[in-house]
Amino acid sequence: MSLSTKYSAAEIEDKWYQHWMEKGYFHAKVNAEKEPYSIVIPPPNVTGVLHMGHMLNNTIQDILIRKARMEGKEACWVPGTDHASIATEAKVVKMLREQGIKKSDLTREEFLAHAWEWKEKYGGIILEQLKKLGASCDWERTAFTMDEGYHKAVLRVFVDLYKKGYIYRGLRMVNWDVEAQTTVSNEEVIYADQDEVSKLYKFQYNIKDSEEKVVIATQRPETIMGDTAIAVNPKDDRFKHLIGHTALVPVINREIPIIGDDYVEIEFGTGCLKVTPAHDPNDYEIGQRHNLEVIDTINLDGTMNEKCEIPAYVGMDRFKARKQVIRDFDEAGYLVGDEEFTTRIGRSERTNSIIEPKLSLQWFIKMKEISRQAHKAVMDDEIELLPAKFKNTYNHWMENVRDWCISRQLWWGQQIPAYYYGSGEEDYVVAESTEEALTLAQTKSGNANLSLEDLRQDEDVLDTWASSWLFPIATFNGFDDECFDKETGKIIKGKNADLDYFYPTSTLVTAPEILFFWVARMIIAGYEYMDEKPFKHVYLTGIVRDKQRRKMSKSLGNSPDPLDLIAEYGADGVRTGMLFSSPAGNDLLFDMDLVKQGAKFSNKIWNAFRLVKGWEVDESLDGTAEQTAIDWFTARFNQALVEVEDQYSKFRISDALMSTYKLIWDDFCSWYLEMVKPAFGKPIAPSTLEATTQFFEEIMKLLHPFMPFITEEIWSHLRDREDGDDIIITAYPKAKSADEVIVNQAALAFEVISNIRNTRSSNGMSPKDALGLIIKTKDESPFKVFEGVITKLGNLESLSFTNEKVEGATSFVIKGDEFFIPMERQIDPEEEKKEINGEIQRLQGFLKGILGKLNNERFVSGAPEQVVANEKKKQADTEAKIKVLKEKLSNL
Repeated sequence: MSLSTKYSAAEIEDKWYQHWMEKGYFHAKVNAEKEPYSIVIPPPNVTGVLHMGHMLNNTIQDILIRKARMEGKEACWVPGTDHASIATEAKVVKMLREQGIKKSDLTREEFLAHAWEWKEKYGGIILEQLKKLGASCDWERTAFTMDEGYHKAVLRVFVDLYKKGYIYRGLRMVNWDVEAQTTVSNEEVIYADQDEVSKLYKFQYNIKDSEEKVVIATQRPETIMGDTAIAVNPKDDRFKHLIGHTALVPVINREIPIIGDDYVEIEFGTGCLKVTPAHDPNDYEIGQRHNLEVIDTINLDGTMNEKCEIPAYVGMDRFKARKQVIRDFDEAGYLVGDEEFTTRIGRSERTNSIIEPKLSLQWFIKMKEISRQAHKAVMDDEIELLPAKFKNTYNHWMENVRDWCISRQLWWGQQIPAYYYGSGEEDYVVAESTEEALTLAQTKSGNANLSLEDLRQDEDVLDTWASSWLFPIATFNGFDDECFDKETGKIIKGKNADLDYFYPTSTLVTAPEILFFWVARMIIAGYEYMDEKPFKHVYLTGIVRDKQRRKMSKSLGNSPDPLDLIAEYGADGVRTGMLFSSPAGNDLLFDMDLVKQGAKFSNKIWNAFRLVKGWEVDESLDGTAEQTAIDWFTARFNQALVEVEDQYSKFRISDALMSTYKLIWDDFCSWYLEMVKPAFGKPIAPSTLEATTQFFEEIMKLLHPFMPFITEEIWSHLRDREDGDDIIITAYPKAKSADEVIVNQAALAFEVISNIRNTRSSNGMSPKDALGLIIKTKDESPFKVFEGVITKLGNLESLSFTNEKVEGATSFVIKGDEFFIPMERQIDPEEEKKEINGEIQRLQGFLKGILGKLNNERFVSGAPEQVVANEKKKQADTEAKIKVLKEKLSNL
């Protein structure tokens, strides 16, 4: 078989992904003989394309699902996309604008037709890109949050929660995104990492029938025309006499009352507060307490309206109006000063536009009661958050949870199933279909003559999160007619085999920033409808940042295109490169060199494979000489496997990769293959080749979840395979007891070999020059076991033991044993002393660090027993080395 000298990732990756798809390896079915292992993908926006965050998140998910599949579990990874109301509608509006079409010129049905056309054309891009990464999703289960069945589930839940009294319609202060022209939830309002500098402007208000004036401070002068009161603290001696008097709004001279309210802080600002109930949530609360008028002076698009009473401002953008108000009111003598101050300014997560607080009639979910079980489940570790530090974040959110505004002023999404039949505030019904709505409306109104034409469905759609929070249930069709009991508002177990088998899912891998947006709400939905958690573990990844710790983004130009990386370095190289520095919950500082190292790792493995496949076999050889190497690697492999399994169990995926990497690069390639490799042109024993092939198979199994493509390619060539004998479905290795003695003996032998090589290098000798080695030790047995290995890899012509010092030889010390290499040339005593003194200084510094730990009572009492024992062993070994070196120094 002719093997390429260099691993060709692109050709191999396409071949194997197609093969896996054709074999149906990714598809999972209910199987009573197998333990289920399921993951639901955090559905990326249908507008999305693959970015570095997706790469990290989905690589981790694929590692977990591939490992579970090899462990014999029925591994199901459900993919899907989110309809992303705000983002998708913005894309469609932009597309139409480029075609000369305005959204306002279209009916809802016409706009949605364009939106679906856009979705069909572009909506699947990111899922296709995930295939390039090697994602082994069950593509037959691909979900979309606007699919017919999913759409029905969302409406069903809305109706159910309304019946249960959790959903209500109310006039509330909401966060308004003037660019997207929709409400956004509190969690979708983002703030800069640092406070921003703003200005506080001071204006004086005249008091009716008085010479007195009051000064108020505001950072939003454009809202002055919406003022309906001035509030002072009733305990403030400066102003309490004004309570009950009337003030005049500057310029427009509208009369407003001066009221007393404890909310006003006496020490803050001027002590007088302008109350604008339409444009500030706190002012709204004050307005409610004092029954104040609400004057909304700002349109939905952020421009001023006629209620501001100044015609020149009508139609002007709110921030332009602010500047104009400052100029005009200054000229009129009402502006008395300004000062800079720092504040936090809320912006829409989707559009980055500054949020406008607006009073609006919206739909809400009461969150306090429905969240209790979800809160308790995480705090009691029924659901495990990894890293555990996020429990505090979760606890804070859940303790302070506020009602969730779930209506959005958009067309793309699930239209709210509320139907109006009259003009009164309560003239509506909530139902899954228009037919049900009509029946309910006829009953509620007492008008049997109502027809479908008399019903008007609510124009708003549901918040996107109000659909994706059902993902672990709805993707398994849990809300279908045969499963969902409308009377109890619960899903009946035993009616849906997929749901009963795969729910709760095993692990959720997602980003910390959507811990409340999505994770908490899925937990709420799980307990509300299934009386069970939706997943057992939540693995929270970090944010991918550049070396300057900036979040990667297209706008900064610091984010490479993942597909370009895959094309250049291969999917396996990119996957490992991402994981080399991604501990759970901590930000990943992306380094292109690590991706390059991932590609080098692929080539290292490929070259090792080529080496083994190039060996010729001599049936007459019995392989006795290589048995020590085989015994050692057997033990080392089992030792590493235990370590890797422990890391997987703690979701230390990056550590598991690093342990696997070291096992392959260092132990297998650098040591084992060198130990058993025949001399150039010489054959190898069949038993040694078979053992080596088996080892290669085992390490490929261990590596497969991380690097699926190269492992499948090498697996297919290691020996003749029958159809279907693919590594993706072969059994994952199981750890056996490891011979710790031979592992430790080998480590000692490798240290000896490394010192021999260093001696050659420091003395300018060729690696081909054979040397003699004389060992002064109290225990010869470890060296006897590995004598052949030390002789071969150290290129020794002799190896012997002694009880005496060897004159005329250079030496080194390992754990109190002394090793002498006779040298033909004269040794320079002064140079030798210099080297020994340097080594003593290094060891004394090392010993100081060890003693610092062991003399620290907190360390000794708090560290695990084994850790303390290891430090004491390091102390003893280091002290023995120093002793030998000092003796050697005195002899010189």
